Order: sequence, then structure tokens, then C-alpha cells
Amino acid sequence: MNDKLTTLRWILAGVLFTGLLSLSAGVQGQTDKESAGAAAGLRKPAPAPDPEDGKLRIICFGAHPDDNEFSAGGVAAMWAARGHHVKFVSCTNGDIGHWGMAGGPLAQRRTEEVQKCAKIFGIETEVLDIHDGELMPTMENRRTIVRLIRQWRANIVMCHRSNDYHPDHRNAALLIQDAGYMVTVPFFCPDIPYLEHNPVFLYYEDGFQRPYPFTADIVVGIDDVIGKKLDAAVALESQTLEAGCNGSEKSCPTDPQGKQARVEAVRRGAERRDAGLANRFRKQLAEWYGQEQAGKIRYAEAFEICEYGERPSKKEIRNLFPFFPNP
Repeated sequence: MNDKLTTLRWILAGVLFTGLLSLSAGVQGQTDKESAGAAAGLRKPAPAPDPEDGKLRIICFGAHPDDNEFSAGGVAAMWAARGHHVKFVSCTNGDIGHWGMAGGPLAQRRTEEVQKCAKIFGIETEVLDIHDGELMPTMENRRTIVRLIRQWRANIVMCHRSNDYHPDHRNAALLIQDAGYMVTVPFFCPDIPYLEHNPVFLYYEDGFQRPYPFTADIVVGIDDVIGKKLDAAVALESQTLEAGCNGSEKSCPTDPQGKQARVEAVRRGAERRDAGLANRFRKQLAEWYGQEQAGKIRYAEAFEICEYGERPSKKEIRNLFPFFPNP
């Protein structure tokens, strides 16, 4: 009797298993048909139209409201003077970057500072509403960066390198790197027309050595606009005149003579930095300007080509940086 019951149970289990398999196959078949039908109905989104004025479009990303200005203010002013379109984007609002104030008031102050710099350089600027010190390489932030690059229809994208002392700098670099190529993918952020050509992505100069040091692929003399860059350094007063989050009352003189001395010290410091770059990369300057002219350049900015973007030739670099003399 037990043997017959066991046999019957095995038969019923087999019938049930076969039915489940058939049902699963039917559901899968229907799903496949629906997927195929959906795919057949998809249409590739339209790409972003080419700019009609024939001018270059450059977008620069810094972690905080001052990073772009110090790293690329010179070339930004030079592009703008030639009618090209430049935009600086601060990925955080800088709301903890001061020793004596923080929060909304500081964020507003630092936004006003970079707006002053934008007027000096003749460019546009934007500050994202992300807390200073809290920038993360999330999918939401990646989409934001991709949309900004597409909306600007950028030929060139600039940012920090990913090996850096500050977590916001590192994460900004990761976000911009992750936007490379993705800006050309039609169904990633399909609400903003994709770019048909990957921009040239460039890194700002820094002095960090590990895991590998900065490579000066492009070095530009900025003597013609050094005055604008020094004016911008003073305009970033919360970070320069007041020494940012590492300052104190001692770094902020209140008497007129002390204030003027502080302004002059800030200008000398900014001037010294860009003079140091010109001396450090004198050999690279000679490759772009020739030995004689390179020897006369006093101030410079330098950039490294990111492998995740377009790999420009020397000729293409000269078209993108129309400051170099004809070879």
C-alpha cells in the first residue's frame, strides 16, 4: 500500500513539475515577444545640434567655488576674449570652507565671489547645491554632470585629477571621468540630447606624486591675462584674504593699512604660483611656443589629457587652444 502511495505521489509531482515548466516557458515566451516588440518600437534620440557660431565651448568642474578660478582662470579669460564660450561649475557650495562662518550665509557669499570672478573673466558660472565635504560619486550626481556637459555642448571638459588630498576633489574627478563616453550614450539621460563626439577631457595641474605624477601635456602662457587672474584671487576673499577654513582672526586685519597689505600678499602669492608653473614646465612651453618665445613667458597654466575622452592630435590641440603660434 505504501509503495503504491509513493508511486502515485511521484506521478503527481511529475505532472505538476511539467505543468510549471510549460507555464514558465509560456510566460518567458510572452515576455520575449513583448521585449522584442518594445525594442522594435524604440527610436534613437536625436543628438545635440552643433553650435551655429563656430566657437569653442569649454566647461570646467571644480569641487569648490574657487578651484576652477585658480586652475583655469587664465585660459578661460583668453578663450572668452576671443568670443568662445566658457562655463565654470562648482560641484559643492563651499558652505564649510571658512574658519568663522558656515552654512547658507557662507554658501551665498562664495557664490557671489565666483560670480565676481566670472565677470572678470567674461564667462558663465554655476554653483551646485551640494554641501561642502559631502560630494559623492552617486548615480544622481553622475547624471547631473552628464546633463551639464551635454547642455553646454562641450568641446573641452576640465576637472581635478582623482589622486588628491581632498575627498571632494577626488570625487569630483571620479564624477567627471565617469561622464566621459557616457555623454555620447543616447539612452543615458535621454531627456538631454547626447553628444555625437566625446569631448576632450583635461586634468588640472597638481603636485601629487602617487600613484603617478601630473603630466603637462598642454601648457599655456597667460601673461596677457595675469592681471585678471590676480583680481579674481582677491575677489575670492573668503578663501584668500581671510584664508578659508584654516584662517583665524589673526589672518584678517581690520585696519586699512593691514587690509591693503593682505591684498598685496594675496596677489603676490597667486602671481608666484603661476610663475612657478611657467618655470617648472619651461621645456613644454618651448614645444608649443618655440624656444625664444617660451623663454619670455612669465606665467602659465598646465593641463593633462585624460584618456577617457577624445585623444587630440597636436594639430587638434592647437585648434582647441588658439593661443599658440603657428608651428
